[in-house]
Amino acid sequence: MTNENLITPDYLFEVSWEVCNKIGGIHTVIATKALNLSKELPDRHILIGPDVWRETGINPEFIEEPNLLRAWRVKAHEEELRIRVGRWNVAGTPIVILVDFSSYIPRKDEIFSKFWEAYKLDSLSGKWDYIESALFGYATGKVIESFVKFNTAPHMKVAAQFHEWMTGAGILYLKTTPLPVATIFTTHATVIGSKLSFPCKLKNFRRWKIHKLKLIIINTNYTLIDYVNIVVG
Repeated sequence: MTNENLITPDYLFEVSWEVCNKIGGIHTVIATKALNLSKELPDRHILIGPDVWRETGINPEFIEEPNLLRAWRVKAHEEELRIRVGRWNVAGTPIVILVDFSSYIPRKDEIFSKFWEAYKLDSLSGKWDYIESALFGYATGKVIESFVKFNTAPHMKVAAQFHEWMTGAGILYLKTTPLPVATIFTTHATVIGSKLSFPCKLKNFRRWKIHKLKLIIINTNYTLIDYVNIVVG
């Protein structure tokens, strides 16, 4: 891989259930790379996580900033997106958008019906852990769509990385829009990840990514070798 193959995105979104919400190791992976990305993409590396602390108290990892992205927040409110904007209290203090997806619960049948029509995604047997995660992912897709439409020009390059299956519905939603957003799905510490993480196979996998998307935003500086990044689109 040479530098000529690398294209820096104008905006990089990163979506995870563990943004400002420590549960396991994914929280550490994302938080520790934020410092480097904050230098390479100052205020253009935007993290998106669930607003799960909204009814239980103050989130110690979230620093709300009422004036940050203020103009877009007004537009997002008009679009009935329930969000809070601030910074993650980790090294690099990246911009964070916390999403309250609870308003989509009454519409879950409508949303899942559209996923069935577009992708034959069967949700009939899904329990609450599936429903909650799918609606969070869907909501993050809506947030990215709104942000990109409001803040970017046609020539700008945008990428969105989604961590683990809990966020996958966001990719599916973005694929139903005409937005030119490159999407990446990252699965952590799984059997398939371990198998594909051997250097020879990972090298070929990265080469495929560049050929497929003409855009790469993950490299060995940011992604642990034990993890595999699966590109969708």
